Amino acid sequence: MGTCRLLKTALMGSVAAAGFGAVAMAGEISKVEWVGSNAPSTVQEMSKMFTTAKARTTYKDGTTKESALAYEMLFGSQTRVGSNVNAAGTLYDQFMKPIADPTASGKALINQTPDGSALMEVGGKLYHLSNYEYSWLLADGTSSRDKLGGILPSSVVLTEVAQDPATGKLTAVTQQAVDFGGVGGLTVACNATVTPWGTFLTSSENYSADARAIEADRTAGKPDALAAMTSLYFGNRRQASPYEQGVLPEITVLPGGQTQVVKHYAVGRGTYEMAQVMPDQRTVFGPHDGTNKPFTMFVADRPGDLSSGTLYAAKLSQTSDQHGGTFEIKWIKLGHANDAELKAMVDGGIKWSDIFHDAGKPAPDHKEVYVGSDKQAEYLTVKNEKAAAFLETMRYAGIRGATTEFRKAEGLAFDPEGKRMFFAISDIDKGMKAGKGSGDAGDQIRLAKVDAGAVYELPVAGGQTDTDGNMIDSDYVAVSMSVPQGLLGVDLAEADAMGNKADTGRIANPDNLYWSAQYRTLFVGEDSGMHLNNTLWAWQDGLSAPVPLLYAPAGAEFTGLRVQENISGFPYALTNAQHVGDFKPKENAKLKAVMEEIKSQWQDRQQAPTGYITGMPEVVKPAG
Repeated sequence: MGTCRLLKTALMGSVAAAGFGAVAMAGEISKVEWVGSNAPSTVQEMSKMFTTAKARTTYKDGTTKESALAYEMLFGSQTRVGSNVNAAGTLYDQFMKPIADPTASGKALINQTPDGSALMEVGGKLYHLSNYEYSWLLADGTSSRDKLGGILPSSVVLTEVAQDPATGKLTAVTQQAVDFGGVGGLTVACNATVTPWGTFLTSSENYSADARAIEADRTAGKPDALAAMTSLYFGNRRQASPYEQGVLPEITVLPGGQTQVVKHYAVGRGTYEMAQVMPDQRTVFGPHDGTNKPFTMFVADRPGDLSSGTLYAAKLSQTSDQHGGTFEIKWIKLGHANDAELKAMVDGGIKWSDIFHDAGKPAPDHKEVYVGSDKQAEYLTVKNEKAAAFLETMRYAGIRGATTEFRKAEGLAFDPEGKRMFFAISDIDKGMKAGKGSGDAGDQIRLAKVDAGAVYELPVAGGQTDTDGNMIDSDYVAVSMSVPQGLLGVDLAEADAMGNKADTGRIANPDNLYWSAQYRTLFVGEDSGMHLNNTLWAWQDGLSAPVPLLYAPAGAEFTGLRVQENISGFPYALTNAQHVGDFKPKENAKLKAVMEEIKSQWQDRQQAPTGYITGMPEVVKPAG
């Protein structure tokens, strides 16, 4: 299908524009333009969610509408909504009792890191769902993880919201936390998505829940990475299982606001940043955050049902090392399974040593694998193929020859008209460099270091075969990977006066992604230690650089990005900020002033906003 795309630059700041032909999916919209925001410069501007950006919409009858963007906080991590006696960011144990903060008598442990978010209409009511990823600070300002020892539970909150019929303004009405007690709890709930069938697919970015290390620590009588989950979440009634973490949880919201949770072991276990479900309701892509990780694809047996299916891992063939590299992608079949058989293994107490043997050095019949590190190899044989494929997916992918060299794989987004996926790599480094941590699978990614990272484009197609020559039962198989113009970060040779280590006119450490078919725009939210004020960008085909729409308070990252263009006639761009003020001023007088302002405005860095951008283009031309 042909689409006419119009791109231009306006005199008043940077502008992105996209035009639509007769087949466009945008209702009455003909063209959307984004007028870029000024960068924050004053202490006050650098301490808040800041924008001067505008949206300019042209409709098919030639009329235009321009609106200023602004940020609206729906609630904060310290906010008590409606009759909820607990703050939104409260962390709960297995029986939904608030976990106590050890540094403040009578106070609950609060999570300052809102992440994956969505709005959905169920039973005539509008609900907002949001992950809370991890607790960053205790009440006294010290590190939660340092003091409490390892991984803490995450939470998901369900908030009923009211929409003003005249303005579209959202107001939080009631709120409750989702109960994960029946599925082994939730850890490191990062980004999330909404499935085509209307459920909330959250994540479990279980960096530290390595079953091998946990088994070794427990055997030696040492504290393990899940010790805090065992004591704080389960109250020492049982040990937390590493195999219950790193598994995708799906939340169904029922009429009346009740929720049901299931974990999908069949999709494979890893360090999921999120998962992206394709329009066929069967194909699911999974980026695994961290160092030396794979990229996986799951094809469900039935549409709208992730409980059984076939799991694959990507094998890359590099054709160029320029501009972030160019790759062809083939897929290695790891196996077929269902949730029930895998959960039975976990409930039966399966351990890492039941699945693998490590010779500790090169040995016959053992595969050299680098997963989770570009420095430390493992030399593995498999004892249990199915458990290896689905409970130790990352290691098994390496054993089978898949690429386990991705560094900081983050968000995904899908453009249905262009049949392409976008894939954020926050940091091109470590295993992605030539010769770093390749193992027997071979050095499949050989790139120059770009700490600022890139967003890749992955076209998808049907009629593809796996590496064994068998047909893959999906029309949405990723076949190649490259960086479009304008989506490669640029490192600075040395930091500027404000501590920026990457070009502030380009993306740095892209994380959240969302493609809006209505606006023909890719939105990119940063999680960067290279930009003092992280940026939410808008990018369209043909742009040499993205357009800045919103800046986060200094030190904070953008999370929970999701653009919902039409909810009862109003558009919303959901986005949150977490760990506000996470930077070191050192001896910079201005940065010291910014830190003091942040502490004043954000409750000594304990508050973090969940909210949305107003002023987004209306899909249907407004009356009058």
